[in-house]
Parts: sequence; structure tokens; C-alpha cells
Amino acid sequence: MGGYVHIAARGVGRLSRLIAGCAGVTVTVLGLLNTHTSDTTSPEGLPPAPAFVLIPAGLALLLQAVPLADGLAGRLRAGAAAVLGLSAAVLGGVALDRHPAAGLATVLAGLALAGLDVRLPRIGPVPVRITDPLLLGAATIALVGLASRLVTATVMPPSLAAGLLLLTAGAVLARPEAPAAEDSAADQLLVAELRDRQDFADTLLQSMNEAVMVLDANYRVIDVNRRWRELTGHRDEVRDPPPLPPPGHGGDWLLPRADGTEVPVLATMAAIPDAAGAPRGYVATCVDIASRKEAEEALSEHAAELERGNAQLAAANAQLAAALAFKNDLTSMLTHDVAQPISSIASLAELLCADWADLPEDIRLELSLKIDKNTRRLVKMMNDLQLLFRLDTGAVTARRVPVPLLEVVRTARGETAGADQVEIAIDEELSALADRGHLAVVVENLLKNAIAHGAAPIRVGAERQGGTVLLCVQDSGAGIPEDVLPNLFGRFLRGAGLGLFIVRHLVEANGGSVRYEHATPRGARLLVTLEAAPR
Repeated sequence: MGGYVHIAARGVGRLSRLIAGCAGVTVTVLGLLNTHTSDTTSPEGLPPAPAFVLIPAGLALLLQAVPLADGLAGRLRAGAAAVLGLSAAVLGGVALDRHPAAGLATVLAGLALAGLDVRLPRIGPVPVRITDPLLLGAATIALVGLASRLVTATVMPPSLAAGLLLLTAGAVLARPEAPAAEDSAADQLLVAELRDRQDFADTLLQSMNEAVMVLDANYRVIDVNRRWRELTGHRDEVRDPPPLPPPGHGGDWLLPRADGTEVPVLATMAAIPDAAGAPRGYVATCVDIASRKEAEEALSEHAAELERGNAQLAAANAQLAAALAFKNDLTSMLTHDVAQPISSIASLAELLCADWADLPEDIRLELSLKIDKNTRRLVKMMNDLQLLFRLDTGAVTARRVPVPLLEVVRTARGETAGADQVEIAIDEELSALADRGHLAVVVENLLKNAIAHGAAPIRVGAERQGGTVLLCVQDSGAGIPEDVLPNLFGRFLRGAGLGLFIVRHLVEANGGSVRYEHATPRGARLLVTLEAAPR
């Protein structure tokens, strides 16, 4: 209904301006037709009437009746109308001394036409134009001029009075909305308020630090703010929305950019409900968290670095603990195993020095042999320690060649004290790939261990098992206690010296392995596995 009212009002406005334009043309023609009479004195003996003032006034009315336009054309039309209206007012002022009533009415009408669009401050609900009292005064004088024809006196010629009345009526019709502009003024105020609100909303949207995208109910993009374009790199119009979290949800999100990359954001999607609660649109908000992600990654990297540092410290602590254990074990071994031969050598040497002359020859020989035995034992222990240090630092390398096992075992038996009770059962053609010197030390230490901690008979055998050779040293003693087995091949085993530790490392350096088994019915079996040499 409101739309039809506005259409009807617009039609009435066009008709009023058309009538006003016709009135302007009529007044101009009337002024032209009566200009020749203004040159002579009227029949009543009055001064000549200024009918020519109707010409600029009529032209001013005609221009004011032209529909309003914006831009340069509108400003030129308004300026020409104002100039013509002021010209009519000036001409009427010039004629005041000769024809006061006609001149005053013309001055008022000219001023009214010149200021047709000037509004007075609002008084009540209806705005008032400055031309309203001027037109009222001009119309009153014109009506008095026409009414004076009914009595004896004549205020102004009838043609001038009629032209002035027509001029005032046309001025009123030129702006039909002015007298009753309450609705129009209210609409204009409403439109201005809405425009201000829209401008404020746009300003607020564009000034937000968060990236904001506004979508309709069908997820079509309505608008985005400046921060959104900066964050995504879109300079043109954004038509399709990027992948966004569902309404009512949010969290860390990867927002695609125009160049194909992605930026981490904290995204939220909020619905805009209507009066019934149904979503009429959506607002997507994204906050750039790239710096936060970089800080988190840097913190994670720092934590990983700390973990690696802690692991390195733990490894270093383990090495220090192993070194400390090695030092303690070495100190313990030196205290018990090394101190005994040294003490024996010192005591026997002191006895020989003190009682050399009194001791029989056989006793002196026996004591000298004991000193030699303990010296050899001490030298062997020092050699084992030297080999131990080399094994501990990984400085031992094996030069593996085919080595006949029977030959190595016989040589080791001949160099080992008490080995006359050792039985050998090895094929002469059986060979292993190993370092000859390493294998000799291994066999010698296994024999010494069996002699020292086992019982006769002691058997040494070997056999081929596919691509490997199994060497076995077995005694007939009580076997090795269960509590000793976990550390049997350790660095320092109390009472066993370094023999089995050296055996394990030398066998492993040659690509083999060593293990322990209980013998049946009793005894201990130490088994060495090495790679077999080609036949």
C-alpha cells in the first residue's frame, strides 16, 4: 500500500510541476503582450504599470517547474531561476515609486521564486519554506488589485494582478510536496538514519582487526572486510566462500589464500537468526594465529631439544656410571688379584735376600721358581688388562683367515699349566675363519678356566654345523652356580679374573658368539661358534 501511495504522490507531483510550467509560460506571454501598454499612462491617469517584470518572473517559474536534477545541470537550472527571480524583484523595486502595489507584489513574488527551495526551521510536524509568507503577501496584493476593480479606485491593472496571482499559484505547484511534506520529511529522515546506520556498520566492519565474512542463508557471500582481504590475499570480489567450520562450531582452522597457501586461523561460524529463530545469514570470523603456531612450534622444538639434551646427559651419566663401575671393579681386582702375586714375590724375594747363605740349594731354587711363577702370573695379568683397555675402547680389530682348530688347541694346551689332563677330539681338516692370535687367546683362557674352576677330565671338541664351527670346552666339575651365570662373561667376575670377558669380546670381534651350558651328568660346557672356513 505504501508503494502505491508513493507512486500516486509521484504522479501528482509531475502534474503539479506541469501546471506550474504552463503557468510560467502564460505569465511570460502575458508580460510580453502587455509590455507595450507600460510605455503610456493608463486611462485612469496612473503611472505606467510594470508589466515587463512578469517576463523574468515567468521564466523563473518555468525553470523552477523543471524536475529536480543532480549534478551540474541541476545547479545551472537553480542558479538561472534564482537570477531571474532576483531580476524580477529588482525591476519591481525600481517600479515602487511609480506603482507601489504592483512593485511590492513583484518584489515579493521575485524573492519567492529566487528562494523557492529555502526552508525555514521546522515549526511543528510540517516544514515551512521561506517562500510561503512571500507568496502569501504577493497573492494578497494581487487579490486586492483585482478587488479594487469593483470599487472606484484601481490599485494595479487587471492583467498584472492576474499575472501575479497565476505566478503565486504556479510557485506553490512547482513544489507540491513542500506544503504537506510531513511524510516526505519523515521518509527522508528515516532514509538518512538508515544510511547513517549502514555507514556506521560498514565502518565498524572494515575497522575490525578480525577477518569477517558475511553470508546469506544460502551461504552466498554478502561482504568481507578489509582484514579478510589482507589475510586471504583476495583483491577482487569474493564470490565463493572458502571451507569453513559448521555454524556453532569453531577452533583451529586452515584458511586457504589466493596464492594456494594456507594460513592457520582461529575460526568461528555464527548464525544470525530471524524473528522465528531460523538462520537468515551467517558471520564467519577468523583470527590469524600464525604467530601463535610459530611460537608453539618453536616451543615444541625447544622441548624436543631439551629432551635430546636430557637423553645425551643420561647417556653421559650412564657412561660416567660405567666408567665409575669400571674403576671400582679394576680397583677391586687390583686389590685382590694383583696384590696377591706382588705380595708373594716381595715375601719370597725378602726371604732369599735375608737367608741366602743359610738356605740349601734346593730351597733357593724352589723359592726362585715361585718368584718366577708369580712374576709370569703378574705379567699375564698386565697383558690381560692392556687387552681389556683395548677391547673397552673398541681398538681391537680381527684379521680373519682360515685357522686349523686342532693345531691352535694343541699349542694352547702345551702352553697352559696343568693341561696334560686335557683330551682333544678335533678333526685335522676342520678350520675356522678367525684371527689366529685371537683364537689362541680364546682357547687358552677357556682351558685355564676349566682347569681352575672345573675338574678332570677336561675335553675339547669341535664340529662343523653347516656354515659354522662349534668349539666346545667341557669339564667334569660341579658346574657354574645359577647366581653367577648372568655376569659370567662380564668385565670383572670375582675369582675368575678377566678370562671369560676377554673370550666374549674376542669371539664377537671375529663375528662369532660364546655361551654356557650345563654338562650331563655334571660339569660345565663353554661353546664358541665361529664361521667355518671354506673346505
